[in-house]
Amino acid sequence: MASAAQAASVEELSASAFQKFLSGMDYPAGKQDLISHARKNNAPDAVIQVLEMFQDKTFQSAADVSQEFGRIK
Repeated sequence: MASAAQAASVEELSASAFQKFLSGMDYPAGKQDLISHARKNNAPDAVIQVLEMFQDKTFQSAADVSQEFGRIK
């Protein structure tokens, strides 16, 4: 049975759940770095979908990522 995190759609994804899949990320990081890191952490499709909507820029910190997440949501 899939966990709640695996079943979450983009709309249901919380910032904290999203950040969980980016824990241990080294910054600064580009969009593709974030996607690769999330995949290594077995992020569900909803997390990858959100990352693919990010602007193609360099993120300096988890706070930068959270800000971009908020912009998309």
